[in-house]
Amino acid sequence: MKATYHNYILNFKRPSGTSRGVMTDKETWFLVLEKDGKKGIGECGILRGLSADDRPDYEEKLQWTCANIHLGKDVLWEALIEFPSIQFGVEMAFLSLASETPFLLFPSAFTNGEKSIDINGLIWMGEAAFMKEQIEEKLAQGFRCVKLKIGAIDFEKELELLRYIRQYFTPEQVEIRVDANGAFGLDEALDKLNKLSVFQLHSIEQPIQKNNTDRMSELCKTTPFPIALDEELIGVFSLEEKEQLLQKIKPQYIILKPSFVGGFKGTQEWISLAEKYQIGWWITSALESNIGLNAIAQWTYTLQNPMPQGLGTGALYTNNFDCPLEVSAGQLWYKTNKNWDFYFDQLAVL
Repeated sequence: MKATYHNYILNFKRPSGTSRGVMTDKETWFLVLEKDGKKGIGECGILRGLSADDRPDYEEKLQWTCANIHLGKDVLWEALIEFPSIQFGVEMAFLSLASETPFLLFPSAFTNGEKSIDINGLIWMGEAAFMKEQIEEKLAQGFRCVKLKIGAIDFEKELELLRYIRQYFTPEQVEIRVDANGAFGLDEALDKLNKLSVFQLHSIEQPIQKNNTDRMSELCKTTPFPIALDEELIGVFSLEEKEQLLQKIKPQYIILKPSFVGGFKGTQEWISLAEKYQIGWWITSALESNIGLNAIAQWTYTLQNPMPQGLGTGALYTNNFDCPLEVSAGQLWYKTNKNWDFYFDQLAVL
């Protein structure tokens, strides 16, 4: 078996804002396996400044992975424990190589085009007018669950945006999730949660920065509506550490990004623990290209979680790869009449 890796820069159609700043492009890496005339591909979806494996030796570890690909998926997964995005790329590449076609990883009613996955519509941070425009667009497109990134503009303006949605749509008509990306101060967080609660929100992701576990635990006890951990899970590698974190904080939900938490295997460990402690969960992509999104979506369908998942990021880029995934009325579909616009030779010249 031969393995190679390739860097790829995804360009945003328009700058996308988070509480950590505005992104105009997104780096990703592809791992390609070749054996007996067949090829498989995996995506190592790193997010600089956030991923646990955003380290100076990242490319060196990709080289090591390719040189040691003969060790097989399971041994490599253990050896790559501190590189969750590479763990995911390895899992995906081995599945792709073994599959009938490189992109049909988990055949199901979803990949047959018979069933869809409920997803949330993502509202990016920006000026109030831009966020309002996105909200109107998502609601017009038929989304019944929207997720607003908050914490970057004036809090009162964010409350106005939520008021605007609730003026026209009840919680039964539109579920609202908010994601603070750790933007609230430790002392102000509960007050802000109380102000947000009047809008009957589904949940808030990561109200305060990670590693403030004592305060996060208190907030989860006293919050007027559910808290979901997201960044808090990044860099928690062992099963023991994962269990200790959930036991201590006792969140209402956890949000799982396979690229951040060790691929399918790492995500499944979190799911098993969450279910043990009656903690809800859902799956989210992490700005991967359509190659990574495709793998996450196909796997997510097999989990049969009825909640809206966070899987609608494929249309953000100007240079993504056309694929059968399509969003329609708040649902992610796999359109069997659409083909992949991807050729392995493309990567060789990058």
